[in-house]
Amino acid sequence: MTTTATRYLHLVRHGEATPDESGLTENGRRQATLLGRRLQDIPLAAVHHGPLPRTEQTAHLIGDELKNVPLHRSELAGDYVPHFPLKGELPPDSADFYLRFLEGTTADERKHGPALARRALERFTGPVDGDEDRHELVVTHNFLIAWLVRDAMHAPKWRWLGLDHANAALTVIRYAPGRPASVLLSNDLRHLPADLRWTGFPPELHL
Repeated sequence: MTTTATRYLHLVRHGEATPDESGLTENGRRQATLLGRRLQDIPLAAVHHGPLPRTEQTAHLIGDELKNVPLHRSELAGDYVPHFPLKGELPPDSADFYLRFLEGTTADERKHGPALARRALERFTGPVDGDEDRHELVVTHNFLIAWLVRDAMHAPKWRWLGLDHANAALTVIRYAPGRPASVLLSNDLRHLPADLRWTGFPPELHL
């Protein structure tokens, strides 16, 4: 009989990016390094990161603070729209707002984004085979973190919209055998000093 153990999925949005998104700002580099130091005591089995420079650089700076944790580049951790809702799926008072937000997406994005999102659920969620708990880190973008949190909460597919995450914030989801997923941490920034917190959010939402 196959046994399963608990997966702890650690999710991180990349550090603050330059205006052209070609890499990290100096603040973004500091954010990534401080997050790596926070994660030093977590027995991470792997770090997965998206292919874009801002996630790759974040992952490598985190990895520099860890001991012998392999880094894996994955398109599943990339920047894509995971689900395109129809107007009837959305709350009437916010439907037009969200549809305007998504109206610039291409037909190719509408085809490939949801397919990647389904594969990401298969790869990164649920208990793991074996007797030992497993900790994994995914360095990614706001949309995928929102998609995975939404799934853990059994919320409708459209509800990834409106779930925002700060740069270098830590979110942790636990997948225990025989139990529903639990969001243990969300947008946790305790590893950052005040001047590095809540980047990626409009000023009125800084806490």
